[in-house]
Amino acid sequence: MSQTTTEYRLEGDNSIYAGPDGKVVPVVTRAGEEDTNTAQSGDAIRVSGVSIQHTPATKIWFGQVSNTPGYRSLPHHHGEAETGGYVLHGHGRIYFGENYSEFIDMKAGDWVFVPPFMPHVEANMSVTEELVWLTARTPENLVVNLEDVPDETLADYRRA
Repeated sequence: MSQTTTEYRLEGDNSIYAGPDGKVVPVVTRAGEEDTNTAQSGDAIRVSGVSIQHTPATKIWFGQVSNTPGYRSLPHHHGEAETGGYVLHGHGRIYFGENYSEFIDMKAGDWVFVPPFMPHVEANMSVTEELVWLTARTPENLVVNLEDVPDETLADYRRA
């Protein structure tokens, strides 16, 4: 059995990520140590695993978003940030467009991209199961909450 060595070359200066000892190493956020002091939108709860608030990251926010059964976010957008999401569990819906009259449904295993400055509402369409997804955002967790809308304006949405 032969052993292969992969060579790599470091390009650029990553010294801004160095710890107090001057070393640059991966940073692990342990379960239960996530940052919960992050921007929220009503009943959409964001928990940060990787962010400027508790890691050396400067160009990404990565975390978990959840909605309890039958709850939704406030209308909001994410400023200049591009947002990607992956549904881990549940049935989610993103309302968007004029008066939030358009929507796209998502279930476990689905991926979503939300462009910068796009007003939207994230809803858990189940009244019995939690909606949980992973979200990555660049450059960070920008959240601009907008004026709320009545539940009745969101097609097929119902609270638990």
